[in-house]
Amino acid sequence: MSDTTTSGSLQEEVREYYRAKAAEAETSGACCSPDPQTFGPAAYDEIGPGTAPDAALLASLGCGNPSAVAELREGETVLDLGSGGGLDVILSARRVGPDGRVFGLDFLEEMLALAARNVEDAEVENVVLLKGTIESIPLPAGTVDVIISNCVINLSLNKPAVFAEMARVLAPGGRLGISDVVAEDRLSPEERAERGGHSQCIAGALSVSEYRELLDAVGLKDAEVVFTQEAADGLHAAIIRARKPVGALAAAEPECAPGGGCC
Repeated sequence: MSDTTTSGSLQEEVREYYRAKAAEAETSGACCSPDPQTFGPAAYDEIGPGTAPDAALLASLGCGNPSAVAELREGETVLDLGSGGGLDVILSARRVGPDGRVFGLDFLEEMLALAARNVEDAEVENVVLLKGTIESIPLPAGTVDVIISNCVINLSLNKPAVFAEMARVLAPGGRLGISDVVAEDRLSPEERAERGGHSQCIAGALSVSEYRELLDAVGLKDAEVVFTQEAADGLHAAIIRARKPVGALAAAEPECAPGGGCC
């Protein structure tokens, strides 16, 4: 089987897995662990009544709470990569207030429809939902203050493109506050795959060193990767932070709009 065939099969596997999760949004299954007591909705134990719709909380498939990790401030512009059912979008919108704005990016119509219903139920008005991929973000360069993501980057089959896009859309001085599953450096890609599938956020996990190298390659500095809890043997839910230097120039825009198929 060619690399192209393998890549296409994995992409379709991910699509079908999360399409089914959108249809089962009333359950509390977690993306990154079979144990819903520690991942998914359980990562948001500090959320008070009425902060977000129950449907958004139950649809959470992540491994952390990136809106808290990123320490969002009033008036900031936030981008959520892989916004799913909309929980992190809603929480971020409340944190940045009416003078801020939150973009939620997802590649599935089913997830965007679910998020739209949850955003409406939450009565937040500073949210824009976008259809697209995290490898080709449909936003101009240098327009986002903060990027958050919750157990999504490990699903990408072209991670260098994801990191390049994050650096492109971040404004100078902007920052990342990401939750993801990360492998210990001792595990090979083959060993990661032995511990879980790609759609379950295990096989595609980067190691600590790989995360740092990819962040450095696109000019994102002050990187830190902090393990929070075990997802599998040698793999952990983690907090990842980094910053775009204040003096960094905005990346040049591609000749056609991101997501247009030319990139």
